[in-house]
Amino acid sequence: MVVAYASNDGYARHLAASMCSLFDNNQGEETIRVYILSNRLSGENIEKLKSIADQYGRELLVVELGDIRSRFPYEIDTRGFDVSALSRFFMAEMIPETEEKILYLDCDTIVCESLSKLWCTPMENAAIAAVMEPTVGMGIKGQIDLEKDEAYYNSGVLMINLALWRAENVQGRLIDFYREKEGRLFACDQDTLNGALKGRILMLPPRYNFFTNLKYFPYSSLIVRTGAYAKVTKEQFKEAKKCPAILHFLGDERPWKRGNLNPYRKFYEKYLGMTPYRGAKKETGQEVYLLCFHLFEWVTAISPEFRFAVSDRMGMWIIDRRKQKKK
Repeated sequence: MVVAYASNDGYARHLAASMCSLFDNNQGEETIRVYILSNRLSGENIEKLKSIADQYGRELLVVELGDIRSRFPYEIDTRGFDVSALSRFFMAEMIPETEEKILYLDCDTIVCESLSKLWCTPMENAAIAAVMEPTVGMGIKGQIDLEKDEAYYNSGVLMINLALWRAENVQGRLIDFYREKEGRLFACDQDTLNGALKGRILMLPPRYNFFTNLKYFPYSSLIVRTGAYAKVTKEQFKEAKKCPAILHFLGDERPWKRGNLNPYRKFYEKYLGMTPYRGAKKETGQEVYLLCFHLFEWVTAISPEFRFAVSDRMGMWIIDRRKQKKK
């Protein structure tokens, strides 16, 4: 099994928890090789991450991203997201040609069981395999030429067909698409992957990238939001809620923030406690906001239409606010 992460120092402890969960739940795999696409990770953090790999007898290789912006022949605006998110575009170039496919995981994921079946998924003519994100509305889809009921996929867990990417210059296609959108999209990498690779994305069951905020959404509301989500059965959705294979901590209820009430936070806390980052202090200053947000999550269960309305109106404002904070 070959896995990739992309991280900077700010996400190193979350990467550690994710990587530990990957190793701990896949001890039956003969080999696991992890590539970390580093955005200036410190030597101290690299040593801590390597100690986790050594503990499980796994191979870890660090690839420095360098100046990602210089790889684009035009100006880009990542809308507040860390530029390392765009490293996915260059995966086939940065990973050795001996690797024909790779499983990419965001740092804010936790692996809950063996990924052997996922790793063995036949890619055939698909460029990537991913899980649908059904809550995304036309404010985002319209910018990348998707219709309301067309599938939109999350980029936090990706099976990437590296052999096909190299043979068909998928990297060039992504860069060209992003240029057409003036190097400026709501979710820079994710929107580009969805727009440029439309028709070449294999759908994965939701349990392989279960967004923790989906716990509050009724299945019926997601089908109304995105017609393509009917390809996911109600039973698959229930199974993902109850027994996720990979948890993805999307949204504001992050388990590393003090005052969060994320119902899946124990999984993150368990694996963080098995790393050199155990005992790390949680981020503070948002306790009241998180309490209000958790109440808002429960409102979703009662009126998902209200949640969608708020998200559609506030989504871009939140992104721009995050961008201003970073500045």
